[in-house]
Formats: sequence, structure tokens, C-alpha cells
Amino acid sequence: MSSYMALYRKFRPDGFEDVKGQDAIVKTLRNQLKAGRIGHAYLFCGTRGTGKTSVAKIFAKAVNCEHPSDGSPCGECMVCRTIAAGASMNVIEIDAASNNGVDNIREIREEVAYRPTEGRYKVYIIDEVHMLSIGAFNALLKTLEEPPEYVIFILATTEAHKIPITILSRCQRYDFKRISIDTIAGRLLELIAREGLDVEEKAVRYIARMADGSMRDALSLLDQCTAFYIGERLTYEHVLEVLGAVDTEVFSRLLRDLLDMDARAVIGTVEEIVMQGRELSQFAADFTWYLRNLLLAGSSDDLEDILDMSAENLARLKEEADMIDDSTLMRYIRIFSELTGQLKYATQKRVLLEVTLIKLCRPQMEDTQDALFERLRLVEKQMEELEKKAGSSRQGERIVYVDADEEVKKAAELPKLPRALNEDVKAVVKDFRGMLQDMTPMLKNYLKRARLSAGEGSVLQVVMPDEVSEGVVKTPEHIQEIKQIIADRIGKEIDIDIRHIAEGRRFEESFVDIENLINMEITVEES
Repeated sequence: MSSYMALYRKFRPDGFEDVKGQDAIVKTLRNQLKAGRIGHAYLFCGTRGTGKTSVAKIFAKAVNCEHPSDGSPCGECMVCRTIAAGASMNVIEIDAASNNGVDNIREIREEVAYRPTEGRYKVYIIDEVHMLSIGAFNALLKTLEEPPEYVIFILATTEAHKIPITILSRCQRYDFKRISIDTIAGRLLELIAREGLDVEEKAVRYIARMADGSMRDALSLLDQCTAFYIGERLTYEHVLEVLGAVDTEVFSRLLRDLLDMDARAVIGTVEEIVMQGRELSQFAADFTWYLRNLLLAGSSDDLEDILDMSAENLARLKEEADMIDDSTLMRYIRIFSELTGQLKYATQKRVLLEVTLIKLCRPQMEDTQDALFERLRLVEKQMEELEKKAGSSRQGERIVYVDADEEVKKAAELPKLPRALNEDVKAVVKDFRGMLQDMTPMLKNYLKRARLSAGEGSVLQVVMPDEVSEGVVKTPEHIQEIKQIIADRIGKEIDIDIRHIAEGRRFEESFVDIENLINMEITVEES
């Protein structure tokens, strides 16, 4: 049986023309080679799988190639074939993760004294160079600054911020960017054709997106998926099954259930994806991406290229974007971004996911500012539904209530109440805490924290501790409820002004505490 070679090894670029997604870096290096302006130290930075080591090996071949063409190695001469096979004595690859001591660097310093046995340059490729110890970095400094004319150092790292500035200043730095989805998908389709595989294009684009800018990850994922379905057509559904992901239809359903606060349906969706054997960390990450697409779809009409989806899916996405406001969407994105990180290390992933979803469906379980805004959104939505159902309409001094089920009209005359005087404001203040018992539970809970003051004329000021609670109490429905209960108690109408205490200030700095003053008057009279 012949040994199988992984796709990312089999299709490692042999020349600069095979490197995808790093055009600026490739052009710069080729120009240096053509002009003979070859540096002595290079630093290749970037995320995994973006081509750092591949470009370093191609560069090592190019500087030693017997017949270079337009800055690229020929790939046919003895030197190119020897380097490609990993048998060259002039190209030394070092893994700094396992060779990170001072002694390892001292060996390099001793070796550079000897000229190359073949070719023109000795090339040292030090991978994951940030793993070197401080002592090893210090030992490398002098050699890196003034190496022999036949030595080139190429340092590769995924974490450039961990490299001492003294090293950085001695190198030409090249930052390898993440590769775009289109570039990865194009490369995958090219290799699929060469391998004679049968893969659905939608599946290829999903693999390209899952690779997160890494060509090596994309090839590894393709390898994994094709191995599971050897001899069959690899479809989008097959890729989802192998990678433990779910279709966007599930995300659409989950979002609608969250907006409806339907905890039962939300938990049912979790049960469904768990029974299908899906990976919950992947599910949270994909749902975050879906929410990101919703945010983009709602912000502009010309995002087909960025969103990378069909016209039908884009139309559905825009429809769903209209169902949710940007502030709620941003809150969901933040929550699920944090959840994605937590799920990677959680032992009870399902429980963590379910608790997060239930909290979104039951904002009253939390007392955070986000939860308060969500409760307010829910109250407003319920009020709109009640108004539509009841069909109430105001006609002059008469309110007609229409019951949609029984279609019975009831009329209630609103009596004209006399305007309140200052003494009436005092009467309200004396009995305000008792009036709370007649209010709805939500309004009652908020007004327990309120303090009372007086505005100009006969206006009662209800001062809330913050802007959020002011917004809740200040709704027309709540103001009308307060006024009606006061009118029932004192038989007169009184004007209400809802305020809040400015951040960083105390109540006494902005308002007169009339509740305290009136209580003091009562105490003096009793004495």
C-alpha cells in the first residue's frame, strides 16, 4: 500500500506563482531577486496557514537556483530538486519551539563560518521564532546584524509582538494577511479538478469560510470531508455533517424564537442540534457570523459581494434584519462572541448554551442594563399588540374600547377634574407610598426607588435614580396610570414630570426633597 500524502503537503507551492493571497509580498521578493538586492535577514509574520514557511522555502530555492526565471526558481535544476526534497545542506530549517536554548543558537553561529557546499547562499529558516528564550535572542543578535555575505536568515512567527525590538530592527518585516474566501475557494476548486474529486461549489465556499483565512486549514478540512465520503459527491450537507455545523435555516428559526421570547422553542432547537451530533462551539461561532451578516444586511443595500450569498438568501436576510433593531443585534453579537470563547473550554457546553439562551428569553432574570432595555422592548411590543387587538380610539372626551373577540363596544366618560393646587401636591406626596399598592407590579417596583420633588406651579416631579428607569416610567401608559391613581385618591388631576438624577450628582444637588420636608412638618405639628 502506497503512503497517502495530505493535501496541504501535496500541494505546497513550488514557485512564487503558486502562492495565493500574498501578491504584494511575492512581488517585492521577486523584484529583490531580479535586481540582486537580497537582504540578510527577513521576518515573516502572520496567522497560521498563510504561506510564511512556503514562501521562505521558495525564496531559499530562488537565491540558489542555477536557472532562475523572472525571480522564481526553475524547479528543475539539481539545487531546486535537492531543496524541495529537504536534502540540501544549505537550507536549514529550525523549529524554535523545541530548539529554543542558547546552545542551539551557538551551534548556528559556529556553522555560519563555513561556506555553502553547493549554491550561493546558506539559508536558515527559523520557524516560530518567538519561542526562543531571551538568552537565545541575545546570542542571535550579533550574527543577525552582520552575518557573512553568503548567509540569509528567514524568521517566521505568528506572534511578532513577542519578539524583542532589537531583533525586529535588524530584519525586513513582511506581514502575511489572512487569505480571502474567494481566493481560498478558487485554489480549492483548482486542486479539486486536479485530484478528480466531485465537490459541490457551495460546499467548497463553506470550507473556505471555515478556514478563517488559512489556506492550510482549508486543505485540511477538504481532506477530512473527502475522506469521509470517498467515492461520493461531497455536498454542502455532507460538509455540515462532518464538521458538526448546522444550516442557516436553523439560525433563522432560532432568531425568530429569541425575538418572540419563546424559551420552549429555543430549547427545542438546542435539543435538535445536539441529537444531530453537531458541535456546540461551532454552532455558537456560526450563529455569531449569521448575526454579523444580519447587521450588514440592515446597514446597506449594496453588500452582495461582502455577504457572499445568493440573491434568495440575501432577500431573506434583509427581511430578518428588519425584524430586529441594531442595538438588540449588537447585544446578541456581543453575547454570542463571548459564549463562543467560553464553550471552547467548558465541560458542560449544552448547559452553558441553554442558560445563555434562556436568559435572552427571560430578561427579568438579570438586572443588567442590557436586560432592562430588553424588558422595555418586550413591554413596548406587548403594548403594540394590545393596541392592535383592542383597537382603542380616542374621540374627544370619550374613549371607546373595542373587544376584538366579542365585538362589544363599551364607553366610559372621563370626568373633567379640577386643576390641582399646591396643597393637593402635598396631599399626593403624603400618600404617595400608599398609592404604590394600587399600581401594576412593574411600575410599582420602579417607583419604589423614586424620590419626589416639585416643579413650577402645581407640578409633581417624580425623580428616578437613572436614565434607564426614567425611560421605563416615562412611557405614556405609565404616566397615565400614575395620574389615574392620583385622581382616584384625591379627586383632582395633577401634572406629573418624570426626571432622573444626573450621573455623578446627588439628588439634593438638583432637587428639593419635598417628601422629607412634608414629613418634617407633620412631625412638628404632632409635637
